[in-house]
Amino acid sequence: MHISNKYLIEGIVFVSYILFAMAWVGGTASMGNIMSAMSVNSLADASFISGAVTLAKILGTFIAALLAIKLGLKNALLLSMVLIAVGVLTPLSPNYYLLLLSRFIMGLGGALMIVYFNPVVMRCFTPKERPVVNGLNAVAFNIGTAIILYLMSDINAVTGGWRSSLMAFSLASLLLGVIWMLVKFEHQQTDPGQDADPKQQDSYNYRHALRDKFNWIYSLTYAGLLSFYVCLFTFYPRAGISQSALVITFGILGTLAGIIYSLKFPRRLPVIRWSGLVMVITIIGLTFSPSITIKTVCAMVLGFVIFFPITALVSLPQELPQMTSEKITIVFSLFWSISYLLTTFVLWLFGKLVDINQGDFSQAFILITLVSSSFFIGSFFLPEPAKAKPTQG
Repeated sequence: MHISNKYLIEGIVFVSYILFAMAWVGGTASMGNIMSAMSVNSLADASFISGAVTLAKILGTFIAALLAIKLGLKNALLLSMVLIAVGVLTPLSPNYYLLLLSRFIMGLGGALMIVYFNPVVMRCFTPKERPVVNGLNAVAFNIGTAIILYLMSDINAVTGGWRSSLMAFSLASLLLGVIWMLVKFEHQQTDPGQDADPKQQDSYNYRHALRDKFNWIYSLTYAGLLSFYVCLFTFYPRAGISQSALVITFGILGTLAGIIYSLKFPRRLPVIRWSGLVMVITIIGLTFSPSITIKTVCAMVLGFVIFFPITALVSLPQELPQMTSEKITIVFSLFWSISYLLTTFVLWLFGKLVDINQGDFSQAFILITLVSSSFFIGSFFLPEPAKAKPTQG
C-alpha cells in the first residue's frame, strides 16, 4: 500500500508540524512543573534549555538540505518526524541533562521539517495551488500554539495531567512517522513556463547558494520580522506588555486573508512592502504608547500584518525562474538558518541593553523596532516573480 495523494501527503506534514508546536509549546508551558519535579531552580540551567533550542534551530535548518540530498526528501522528512517524537522523553526525563537533550533533539526535528515544507509543495502542487498550501503551512505552528494556549488545561484534564499530554503529542508524531513510510512521491509539478535546466540545478549547492545575493536579501528581509516575533514572546511580557497573546489569534486571521489575497493578486512585493510598513507603525504603538487601548488595537493589527504577507513571502522563491524542489530546499535551508542566527544575535543584544541600563527596556525597544524595519526595507531589493514570468518560455 502506498500513499501518493498530494493532499494526504501535505496533510501528514501539516499535522506533524502542528503536533510539534503542541509538544514544543506544551513543554515550555509545563517547564515550571518539569523543573520542579527535578528540583531544579536555577535560572541559569533554565536558560541552557533556550540555548539548546536556538542551537537546534540554527544547526537543523542549515543541514536540512544536505540531509535531503543524502537521504532523499521522503527519508529526511521521516527523520524529522522521528526526532520530534523524541520529545516523549521530556516528561519522562529523570534528570536535567536528559531533559536538555530531548528538547534539543525535538527542536532539531522541527527545524528540519520547516525547511522541508517547501520542497513538498514544489513536488506535489502546481504553481496555482501553491499559495494556498504555503499559507496553510505558515499557520501550522500558530494553530498548535493556539491549541496549547487555550486548551492545555482541558487536554490535561482528559489525559490525566501534563506528563500524559506531552507523551500523547509525541506518540502521535511517531504514529504519523509510521504512516509517512507509506508515502510515494509522484513526479514534481512544474510550471510549463518555468522549466528548469537539469544541468544548472545539479550544480547548485551550498557554495553557490552562499554566493547568491538573493538568498542573503531574502533572509535579511525576514530576519527583522522573526527577531521581533521571538522578542515579543520572550521579553515583552517581562516589560509589562501583555498583549502578545492577541498577536497569535489575529495572526491566524492574517494568514487566511493572505492566502486569499495571494490567489487573487500575483504580485508578491506590494503586500510584503506595505505590510512591513504597517508592522513598524504598530510595533511603535504597541511598544511606546502609554494607552492600553492603543496597545491592544496595535497588537491585533500587528498580529494580522505579521502573517498577512507570509504566503507571498514563501511563494516568492518558488515562483522564480529555474526553481526546482532540490534548489528550493537549499534556498530555505539557508533562509531559516541565517534568519535564526541573526535573531539569536539580536535577542542577545536586546538582553544586553536591558542589563546595561539596569532593567530599563527603552534602548532595547528602539533596537528591536529598527531591526523589524528590515521587512519593509528588504522589499525594495527582492525580485518580483510576477515580472519574471512573461519572459519565460
